[in-house]
Amino acid sequence: MALKSGVLLSEGETLVMEIEAELWALSSNPIARAFGDLARILSAIVGFKQKGFLVITNKRVVEVKEVINCWCITTGRTIKYVLPSSIKEVGYTRNATCGFFCPAYRLYYESFTQVTDILLKDADESEALRITDAFYNAIKGNK
Repeated sequence: MALKSGVLLSEGETLVMEIEAELWALSSNPIARAFGDLARILSAIVGFKQKGFLVITNKRVVEVKEVINCWCITTGRTIKYVLPSSIKEVGYTRNATCGFFCPAYRLYYESFTQVTDILLKDADESEALRITDAFYNAIKGNK
């Protein structure tokens, strides 16, 4: 089974969730999202695209980042398996943006070598908790 991210699932592996990372907007407030959309559109016009995904299955967690130049040439693709033994902490943060009207939820996890922080598009408190729990359960079973 091929996913939007291009990750192929192994036999007996089931998808828990596939999260598309927001790589253009800095927060979930409407003004920042509009500027992010504008930057994404201008980049697409000149032939540059980037995509990021976090794929959580019942057996593994995979980070995918793809860079496309000249409208169709994949110039970079990074696929990382998140090793359960390297994760020190996983959680989410909620920050107020645009006053207190537009909270931004970010999933983060810290390993021995890096910290990854992903803006969750259109998430609320329960969705951020559900995603964090799914991530934790995926790595907990493999430690």
